[in-house]
Amino acid sequence: MNLHFDTSHAEGYSSNSQKARVLTEFWVKDNAYCPGCGTIPLYQFENNRPVADFYCRQCNEEFELKSKKGNFTNTVMDGAFETMIQRLESNIVPNFFLLTYSAHWTVNNFIIIPKQFFTFSIIIRRNPLPPHARRAGWTGCNIDISGVPDAGRVHLVKNGTEVNRTTVKEAFNRTSFMRKQKSDAKGWIIDTMNCIDAIEKTTFKLSDMYAFEEALRRKYPNNNFIKDKLRQQLQNLRDKGIIEFISPGVYRKVQL
Repeated sequence: MNLHFDTSHAEGYSSNSQKARVLTEFWVKDNAYCPGCGTIPLYQFENNRPVADFYCRQCNEEFELKSKKGNFTNTVMDGAFETMIQRLESNIVPNFFLLTYSAHWTVNNFIIIPKQFFTFSIIIRRNPLPPHARRAGWTGCNIDISGVPDAGRVHLVKNGTEVNRTTVKEAFNRTSFMRKQKSDAKGWIIDTMNCIDAIEKTTFKLSDMYAFEEALRRKYPNNNFIKDKLRQQLQNLRDKGIIEFISPGVYRKVQL
């Protein structure tokens, strides 16, 4: 990858926001690859498509690009609320590219959040535009990425260094099993991953996971078997290679 933007693409544009949009889109088109199958290049959809920006002709993965100078906060602004909800209900939401760059137009971080980590709970409805606005009544949404676990944040570029493409492909595909899960099951998998992430040790015990029982009980007040559910999810994540079973009640995080 060439981590420097080709600023010639922005000639003739006056505002920084226009320049940023053009330069980031050209950079992805010229440098990015499909993290699912490794195919390069990605192709760009027609302008103003409601959700996705790029797609892979080999495996049909779709990608929406969000870019920012500096770092992203936990909230990423997105498009129309109803459109995103409809895509989630139809299970055709795209993967998300998050691209951050410096004031000198160089890539700092390029991350993909696989689409299986998008749930209704992280889509936040914004207030409708006021009556005097050009698009009065239009309602957008924000995406709260604070609840996306580490396994759902796959770096293609990290701190200005390109990540090995084999590692990227493995990291992207190892959670693809979640795409077949129903919404409630997917939610439990993500919550369990977040509990594991919150444990600072690489090797952890079942008792470490039980420390999250009360927090999960508040989130799932109708579930009287939180510990049983945690054990079930740990077994599931072990079978999928997200964690390793060391000995009874002892697990280890798998590092890529």
